[in-house]
Amino acid sequence: MHCNDNKDNEHLLHAHSAVENNKLLEHHTTMWHEILCHLPYAIFSVALALIMLTLLSSVADMKMSHRLFHSFHYLHILFAATGSVLMFRKYSKSKVGSLFVGILVPVVFCTISDTILPFLGGKALNLPMLFHWCFISHLDAVLPFLLMGVLNGWVMSEHEASRQVFYSTGFHFFHIFISSMAAILYLVSFGFDHWWHHMGFVFGYIIVVVLVPCTLADIVVPIVFARLKLIGGTKH
Repeated sequence: MHCNDNKDNEHLLHAHSAVENNKLLEHHTTMWHEILCHLPYAIFSVALALIMLTLLSSVADMKMSHRLFHSFHYLHILFAATGSVLMFRKYSKSKVGSLFVGILVPVVFCTISDTILPFLGGKALNLPMLFHWCFISHLDAVLPFLLMGVLNGWVMSEHEASRQVFYSTGFHFFHIFISSMAAILYLVSFGFDHWWHHMGFVFGYIIVVVLVPCTLADIVVPIVFARLKLIGGTKH
């Protein structure tokens, strides 16, 4: 009797834990709620990125900034591919869909947040910014990060909910931090030499630069593709 009772209790505890983990993985229902939810991540990530850039500026030259931009940009592609596949497979098990979303999202949204918006921000201040797109200039370097990100998201999606909670907390913070570093380093590397004279602008602008694209890439776009079954996926 006692043995069976213990087993029943363990089963109930496990079921309760699974329900709690699934609740943690649930997201808000509107884009506005998602932005508000991720705003603190963006604020702290950009603030930390500015501190890191200040420390790096004392020891790194422009050539080193170029290298650091590419390193963080490639890591951002890895994180974006992982996150988009993980979210897509929460609502759909389509293999073709996972591959499509895992490639499309980083190509579009990492380019927007790390390149296009920083470029436009510099232009808004009348700076001689240069436009650089790694998916054309360094495709051979980009592809391994992109494909490993898709694979990583696929593997993580097969984990139980308790492990996936990891992505919803610390992993997402690091995603936004990496995106913040990539965007700021693009500004510094391709025309914004004296960024510290406009630190207030950089802080506020980069928050927007990383917040909206990352929210779309991690949450909105994968769910839209999965729920609309645009590529033949169905929830398992």
